[in-house]
Amino acid sequence: MKNDQADEVFYCLEQISTRGDVQNRFSISVDGKSFEVNSQTGFYLRPGQTLIVDNPGPAPVVLVSAQCPETSEEDSEFEGGRRGRLRSQQEGSGGFQAVRLGDKAAIPTADRWYRVLVDDEVGSEQVTQFVGSIPPGRAPDHFHQYEEVLFILRGEGRMWAGETKTPIGPGSCIYLPRGQVHCVENTGNDELRLLGVFYPAGSPSVRYES
Repeated sequence: MKNDQADEVFYCLEQISTRGDVQNRFSISVDGKSFEVNSQTGFYLRPGQTLIVDNPGPAPVVLVSAQCPETSEEDSEFEGGRRGRLRSQQEGSGGFQAVRLGDKAAIPTADRWYRVLVDDEVGSEQVTQFVGSIPPGRAPDHFHQYEEVLFILRGEGRMWAGETKTPIGPGSCIYLPRGQVHCVENTGNDELRLLGVFYPAGSPSVRYES
């Protein structure tokens, strides 16, 4: 696959093979250069790069991806992003890095934690990708100065947007516009874990109480 217009970030979900064991390894090729990748790993594909996935099986490889920005070339808000993409297209696969969740330190925020996988340290200047853990209960309503997509990895709960709520569980995907008041409520007995991607890039800990 190749995307000429957008930055793209990926996360490989943990998969169970037909034998009941966890399948951890597969390989990808970025512009012809091969890399070994594990499940629960995030990586960033620069605009203009070509990605090929080589899965030895038997379980499928499931990648969750997000592209940014999805906009026309006439949108001046992304002028800086276009310059960054043009620069990235000249860099090829040099510096490509797949980041394993287990290799990143957990950053605590109150009674929860997050781990940043993809940010400017691996070349992603537009978007940040992180995995967050939420304990049982409901946090205060808040909002961000960035737009965000959340993907639920494990656990059950509710997504609140103002007075509106909807049930969420593994595989649920939520888009939050910039400034949208929201919170995630964990209604289970164990952690709720989610994958988040947001634009513009920054820290997942920056939020504003409603």
